[in-house]
Amino acid sequence: MDDAVRFGVVGLGTQGTLYARLVSQGRAPALRLAAVCGSNPASRATDRHSALAAELGVPLFTDYTALLESGEVDAVVITTPHYEHPAFAIEALRRGVHTLLEKPAGVYTLQVERMLAAGAEHPDATLAMMFNQRANPLYSDLKRAIDSGLFGELRHSSWIITSWWRPDAYYASSPWRATWGGEGGGVLVNQAPHQLDLWQWLCGAPERVFARAQFGFRRDIPVEDEVNAVVDFGHGATGHFMTGTNDLVGTDRLELLFDRGKVLVEGSSRITTWLLNDDERTIARTMSPEDAAKAPSGALDLSTFWSSDSRDYASRWGEQHAAVLQNFGEHVLDGTPLLASGLDGLAQVKLANAMHLSAWTGRDVDLAHLDATQYLAELNSRIAAEGRYPTRE
Repeated sequence: MDDAVRFGVVGLGTQGTLYARLVSQGRAPALRLAAVCGSNPASRATDRHSALAAELGVPLFTDYTALLESGEVDAVVITTPHYEHPAFAIEALRRGVHTLLEKPAGVYTLQVERMLAAGAEHPDATLAMMFNQRANPLYSDLKRAIDSGLFGELRHSSWIITSWWRPDAYYASSPWRATWGGEGGGVLVNQAPHQLDLWQWLCGAPERVFARAQFGFRRDIPVEDEVNAVVDFGHGATGHFMTGTNDLVGTDRLELLFDRGKVLVEGSSRITTWLLNDDERTIARTMSPEDAAKAPSGALDLSTFWSSDSRDYASRWGEQHAAVLQNFGEHVLDGTPLLASGLDGLAQVKLANAMHLSAWTGRDVDLAHLDATQYLAELNSRIAAEGRYPTRE
């Protein structure tokens, strides 16, 4: 481990294969690919997994425990189905194997909390999240600007993220997809976790949430395919989050309103900022009666009160994922601060759970006092109604 962390990839679907190739190609030099772990021997994908392992020159394991106890790896990334994430992480942490989790950290809060408790019992083993959008230079630059106080205090935020349209064939591609028992939910669990994480990373964790969701709105599925949520960040700041999988054109638009400026992010690749000459309230209070009379009609040029700037960001495919992999390896080697920890994974799952619970019950949900037991009971009632998967504990 003096030069690189011996790294195993668990789960060889699209994401796991990407991570194995990125590490093998040297795009995360703090890691060295040492093994991969795929499906059991009876799986139809075994031949593909064997071919991948041979191509990359590493052993293929079909038993996860055998990989952890082989002595071949110091760390793993887990890219298995959502419900398995916490249990797989716990097995790794108990053996002192550093763990990077694909999003989400789990499906429901109780299982993620159990995972964090296991991590606390084994503090020498790292638990990190693959929230790769935190490595997007646009968002990392924006985070630094917000934290510096450049824009002042947050007043409102709105994120419309509908740029992941899915056709019927997508949902029919696997029997577990878009089910409560197999996947754990719809857009909040599958597509939107990165934005739920980024939103809190930039704005802080909401205190309360009220949500309305459509279940099987435009597709023949039992889970949510459209969600509108209103949140209270505290200190007078509010927010709106809208997501869905039915918008063929799609929108990715984040607005952040502060008392000294405004930020607009479009497509997660273009950012426009407006920096006010003074606090907005000061501008309003000190404006002359003559200028104030011109404002409603548009006769007053309000642009004299701010300076604006726009910038486009480009990101090569896999670049953000490679950055998180490298950060994870550097943390294991020398303690470099993590881009995203297991606690960040819990925050994302908790917000998604709160949106579900609010939509199911029709009431506000207090994030600090989220009833995780009630959430699991509501989830299990839906799993039982499907009649295809066992309920969860």
